[in-house]
Amino acid sequence: MKPNLHPEFKEVTVHCACGNTFTSASTKDEVKVEICSACHPFYTGLNKSVEKGGRVEKFNKKFGKK
Repeated sequence: MKPNLHPEFKEVTVHCACGNTFTSASTKDEVKVEICSACHPFYTGLNKSVEKGGRVEKFNKKFGKK
């Protein structure tokens, strides 16, 4: 293997747009992100299901008895 090929990893502070900060490893000095695990809807439990019904319900609604 070639010497001095890989960059050095160091511990850096990650800043989120929501104000949350945490540490991670990176080759950069500082990392800024728009969304993190503290404000992402999947991790906070605030996500909403877009689908209102299944395929059968959609079919009956469209072609069922009126």
